[in-house]
Amino acid sequence: MTAFGILFAMAVGVSLMLTRRLPTAFALVLLSVAIALIAGAPLTGEEDSVVGTVLQEGAPRLSATMIAILLGSWLGTLMSETGIASTLVRKIVEFGGERPSVVAVGVFLVAILCGSITGSAPAAMLAGVVGIPAMIAVGVTPTVAAGTVLVGIAAGVPLELINWQFLSDAIGVPVSTVQHFQLRLFPIALVGGLAYILVEMRRRGARHTWSVRVPAASGGGSDRPATRRERAAERRRRRGDAPWYALVTPLVPIVLALGFEVPIIPSLLAGVVFALFTAVPWREASATALRTLYRAFDVAAPPIVLFIAIGMLLAAVGLPGAVTALSPVVTLISPSSPWLFVLVFALLVPLSLYRGPMNIFGLGAGVAGVLVSGNIYPAPAVLGLMASYGQVLGVSDPTSTQTVWASQYAGVRPERSMLSTLPYTWVIAVAGLVLVVFLYLL
Repeated sequence: MTAFGILFAMAVGVSLMLTRRLPTAFALVLLSVAIALIAGAPLTGEEDSVVGTVLQEGAPRLSATMIAILLGSWLGTLMSETGIASTLVRKIVEFGGERPSVVAVGVFLVAILCGSITGSAPAAMLAGVVGIPAMIAVGVTPTVAAGTVLVGIAAGVPLELINWQFLSDAIGVPVSTVQHFQLRLFPIALVGGLAYILVEMRRRGARHTWSVRVPAASGGGSDRPATRRERAAERRRRRGDAPWYALVTPLVPIVLALGFEVPIIPSLLAGVVFALFTAVPWREASATALRTLYRAFDVAAPPIVLFIAIGMLLAAVGLPGAVTALSPVVTLISPSSPWLFVLVFALLVPLSLYRGPMNIFGLGAGVAGVLVSGNIYPAPAVLGLMASYGQVLGVSDPTSTQTVWASQYAGVRPERSMLSTLPYTWVIAVAGLVLVVFLYLL
């Protein structure tokens, strides 16, 4: 009876999120309290209580992820203000010329770099503010232009240090385990994204609707002839270009984390410092650092609030009463055969859309917690399941902020972007599930 009460509460929570009667974070907090009470947890007390365990201990459970989000947002804000991201896109457009495929693939690669630094709408803006109109200018249809940015961001997520920290905290596995799976998922997402661009561009054709002009260089207003260095600096100033050596900023945290095994937070801090020293004049570095940090708090606030709520949900589903009640039900409906695992969870891919029950940034965190705490699957397998689903919800979910922003900026409806990208992200997710089987279930 307890299990059915918890499942009913989850269904109500999903309904509140789908109908947008409550913001996702608020719905998850209420759901966490409801699950704890239904599972028989006392209201107060030091152990396994609503106040002490779910609220007090659950709220800061993902604190390392929250700090990583803030630092990633800071780095993303710096890349935006200093022109690093827009310069990368402009260089790609200049190189691609009038070749739509080259420009689209170039923007896709820039989006991967942006997605590796920060997620959601900020990453879409970094790559898309210049990239989307540039693609449309050379003949890429608006739907494919928006989709190109989205699949690029998703392909960068397996390299995103923030995502590593979140999955590590949420599922309870070491960061090295997350890294092990994500680095193997990255080639799948990369190939899937390229397939989307090349196939959809050929299928939909090309048309020219916008025009983008690269500002011409100016020599300044002085009577003295400008030197080559001065002319180059003036061109960068007028166009907002960052110095060439600052363009490697997105790679700095990744190289440190992968190549030198530096922890996630110091790696992100190193990226911030590198951006400041390479793209900001020395006299302005302090003021720029403080200004962009304050702006980063605005960017980071919504996901941090969400992760506070997710921490509470994870604490609630991990209570002994909830685990005891839900484990038999989940065991009964969970496939035991490795290849049945692929088949069943491949069919359940749409449940990660529209803030559904398999969305790891919502109720899916609770589902993952039940699968792990009930010993239904090994924790690394649950990690792979949720990371594979993340490729779908990060691109095709019409309620996600990056999908809404990229679609509307390109002039199309988010639902149209979903229909365009979903066949490809679904295949990527299924390939990820097959990878899970070979790595953890055979």
